[in-house]
Amino acid sequence: MARAVGAIHLDSGALYRGLTAVALGLRDRSPEVIVAAAKDRNLELRQVAGNLVPFLDGQDAEPAIRTPDVTALVSEVSAMPAIRSWVNARLREAVTGGRPVVLDGRDIGTAVFPEAPVKVFLTATPEARARRRLLQRGEVPDPAKVATEAAQLAERDAQDSSRRVAPLRRAEDAVLLDTTDLEFEEQVGEIVRLIRERTGLPASP
Repeated sequence: MARAVGAIHLDSGALYRGLTAVALGLRDRSPEVIVAAAKDRNLELRQVAGNLVPFLDGQDAEPAIRTPDVTALVSEVSAMPAIRSWVNARLREAVTGGRPVVLDGRDIGTAVFPEAPVKVFLTATPEARARRRLLQRGEVPDPAKVATEAAQLAERDAQDSSRRVAPLRRAEDAVLLDTTDLEFEEQVGEIVRLIRERTGLPASP
């Protein structure tokens, strides 16, 4: 989607996962200690092939942030107000410079960039999301695995929707897009069309 409109892509959740990966190695998981440790380990965003991705200890953090342990703890870490403030500051720093940025995250349109010209609230059934997540990890989406993964996703949604700070919710001016029955290319096409309508950004060559 970002490539289609000449934008940079940034997954805000990856930065929260980076902080969570740091937190896993700490006895004291207070937000101040987590942030200090993240700074010591040089947790930062770097541009790689059109994406802003987290680096930790000088290396691409992607393998370290997609583990089950990180997934189990990320909602707890991301609910801390001081953690959210630190991440939001990094996200806002990342979009300076004039080039358009496509961000995905659970509070981008409500808390981080409430004035964004285009907001899309993506949704799908837990089962559809579970199948996609398993395939993304290279696993076979058999019924038992889908049920387990769907339950975990639903639990995280419940946690994120009920947190006091920046809860998961649809912004009033966000376009709702249910992707349950849409193929990947259809999802991208719908959002790219909306971006061009709202901003006038052309298609990339």
